[in-house]
Formats: sequence, C-alpha cells, structure tokens
Amino acid sequence: MMAGYSHTSRKHPRSRRRTGSRSGPDSATLGIIGAICAVAGFFVLGIILGPVAIVCGWLAMGRRWSGTRQVPALIAVVLGAIDTVLAIVWMAGTASPGGMMF
Repeated sequence: MMAGYSHTSRKHPRSRRRTGSRSGPDSATLGIIGAICAVAGFFVLGIILGPVAIVCGWLAMGRRWSGTRQVPALIAVVLGAIDTVLAIVWMAGTASPGGMMF
C-alpha cells in the first residue's frame, strides 16, 4: 500500500483560500483600467472606450452605488459617461446633412 494516497493524510485542499481571491481581477486594477480607457476615449474611439470605462468602473465599485468608493472607479464611471455622450453628440453632428466637419 502506498502511504501518499491515503485519505487520512490531507483532509482539506491546500489552496482553498488562495483560489477564491485570485479568481478574477481585483477592484483596484479594474478602476485603473477604466480610468485609462476613459481618458484615452477622449482622443480615440470614444464610442467604444467610454462604455468600457463605465463597465470597468462599475465592476470596480462592486456593482453598487452605496458604501465606500475608490477614486479611480468613480473617475472611470463619470469620465466614461461624459466620453460616451460626447461621442454620440459628435456622431450625430457629423451624420446630419451639411454637418461636415472637414
């Protein structure tokens, strides 16, 4: 009989606590990614990066408005919303007849 394969040698998995905390990106990382996407969205692809920033910021805040909020997450949501609105206004202005920007 092999001693290493007995059921009494280990009753609990080794990494139960570590796997739960590393299952997804943490909120600080999502907040920073959202803030970077929001700032970059003012210069390029605002219609795409704005909603990405809003989603990243919302997930970083824990999908709720109450409680403590991290500053990068709140910045990501606010700037992402402004970025999305500006991109929609810009697209509506260029799509109208005679509204050529260049």
